[in-house]
Amino acid sequence: MERIGVFVCHCGRNIAGAVNVKEVVDKIRKHPLVVHAEEYKYMCSSVGQNIIREAIKKHGLTGIVVAACSPSMHLETFRTAAVSAGLNPYKVEMANIREQNSWVHDDVNEATKKALGIMWSAVNKVAGDQPLEKVRSSVKKKCLVIGGGIAGIQAALDVANNGFEVILVEKSPTIGGRMAQLSETFPTLDCAQCILTPKMAEVARNPNIKIYTLSEVIEVSGSIGNFKVKIRKNPRYVDIGACNMCGECEKVCPQIVLDKDYNRSLTVRKAIYIPFPQAIPAAYVIDASHCHGVGTARCNECAKVCEQKAINLFDKEEIIEEDVGAIIVATGYDLYPKEKIGEYGYGRLEDVIDSLQFERLISSTGPTGGELRRPSDGKIPKRIAFIQCVGSRDLQHLPYCSRICCMYTAKHAFLYKHLVPDGEAYIFYIDIRAAGKKYEEFIMRVQQEGRVKYIRGRVSKIVQKGDQLIVHAVDTITGKPMTLPFDMVVLATGIVPNTKEIANVLRIPLDENGFLQELHPKLAPVESPIKGIFLAGVAQGPKDIQDSVAQASAAAKKAVEILSKDYIEREPLIARVNKEPCSRCGVCVQLCPYHAIEMTPEGAKIIDAACEGCGTCAAACPSGAIILTNNEPKQIISMIDALLVQAPSVLPTASSSTNKE
Repeated sequence: MERIGVFVCHCGRNIAGAVNVKEVVDKIRKHPLVVHAEEYKYMCSSVGQNIIREAIKKHGLTGIVVAACSPSMHLETFRTAAVSAGLNPYKVEMANIREQNSWVHDDVNEATKKALGIMWSAVNKVAGDQPLEKVRSSVKKKCLVIGGGIAGIQAALDVANNGFEVILVEKSPTIGGRMAQLSETFPTLDCAQCILTPKMAEVARNPNIKIYTLSEVIEVSGSIGNFKVKIRKNPRYVDIGACNMCGECEKVCPQIVLDKDYNRSLTVRKAIYIPFPQAIPAAYVIDASHCHGVGTARCNECAKVCEQKAINLFDKEEIIEEDVGAIIVATGYDLYPKEKIGEYGYGRLEDVIDSLQFERLISSTGPTGGELRRPSDGKIPKRIAFIQCVGSRDLQHLPYCSRICCMYTAKHAFLYKHLVPDGEAYIFYIDIRAAGKKYEEFIMRVQQEGRVKYIRGRVSKIVQKGDQLIVHAVDTITGKPMTLPFDMVVLATGIVPNTKEIANVLRIPLDENGFLQELHPKLAPVESPIKGIFLAGVAQGPKDIQDSVAQASAAAKKAVEILSKDYIEREPLIARVNKEPCSRCGVCVQLCPYHAIEMTPEGAKIIDAACEGCGTCAAACPSGAIILTNNEPKQIISMIDALLVQAPSVLPTASSSTNKE
């Protein structure tokens, strides 16, 4: 016979402010399986946990229900307390009478009735719970980092410096990401290359890090501690080990290509090229989409002059398989397509450029050697307009704030004034968001020392008139329309994540804006819903370099926690199959989001280490052969019965529930 204990938490006034706690304690004692019930103001406190331990020992409890907040907050707290008193942790249930009850009700009578129903239902469930033991599996001492920007670089270094192997996968020919395109960084105005390239070099020489550039993760199976990964390594056509960067191949290459990547279509390059001088790996690469010799050798001028014999025009893609214990996703971002903001003329008006193009124009490694010149005629712009929130905070485009635009626009204006001291800089903004260390001070410095003119206004359109751009805007403070001429316009376009493909491969859900969904925005911001997969950088949400690096280190720390263990303990609350009614239809195999089911001649088989206990298979099984442990049909029915039949028979009357705790 089960002996159940019930412990009701006041949660200060969070619960007791809407629920008559004393009354529900008195009523729950009428449940035939409840042998002990009591209340306490903060059950999660050390005193509250001790109350639970003492009650388990004193009353010989076989199961307990804690009526308090969400299980996601304190289930582990109460399980740990129960274990220390000798009770199996899976004989512990929580009745959520805060989020699902007191927080959504003002009427004390109704909240008290509902609380009792929820608690009675939880008692019925815990009575049917089976004592379980956690599932153990081995751990592969290797980490996969997807994305070679600053977040991926930091994560890879942190894991590798803890003594574990790292596979760093980057789809571009070099690591470095967007930060490699920047001139300076805010708010300190550090040279971006000066602080990034030492990190890149450190990655290259770290013996624990293996870099796969021009590569993509195409398949991931398995589970935490034991992921099986397939990587497509696209051909580079240049042997990284043999290339000595002499540049002779580039000199003889006849094919000239618009540099759409590093220099954002502001200059040209050859079909064989190196992305930028400090690129890692330090080797040339052939752009197969523009090279006439790849796969045919119709043009092989580069191969002829290569004394190292490093060029192979018939190079093929490879499929590489790796076993890893943890995965960190840091796939970075792109800029919102300016073509979607037609009123600004991007693509039609040559001197309307985006923020990354401006970075390249003022960079010493850029197409103009750091001298700011207009793309149309090469003249120095004497009047320049910076337009913020281009696409961001706009329900027709990106409803979210991209977070970095206010700061990098201020940086751009400040640097412009240093390059062109007699020039005029205007910033059109909605409002300024500078929430970071020394950020507000930097904005003030730009306004005062830089003498940059801030206009709180919306730009409606930009038109060309002669060699000038005419900006039509409305000053939202005065309400007056404005028409101002400029030599150049820079658009602070919003950022969008590079997540769609990798989310499908990893089975990680996306939020409404396309960013990878974290497990909990406050308590688990670097953890994904898939155990063993962690998030870093803009893939999880808009953030600057500082926050990206901090989150990357946090994700690395989580990965190291896994890799440091000899085995992983997993929750045993997983699916199980009754082979007798299984018809081997395969519905469960197709629907399982974790690839945790395989079909055998005897019927469906659950892969315990991969199952996350989501219940999809159990809900879909047409023959009812799959059951979720400790969530069996008879338990669910008993919980419903408690809510509809059992608890209502002892529910408090309206007159007896008038006293508010």
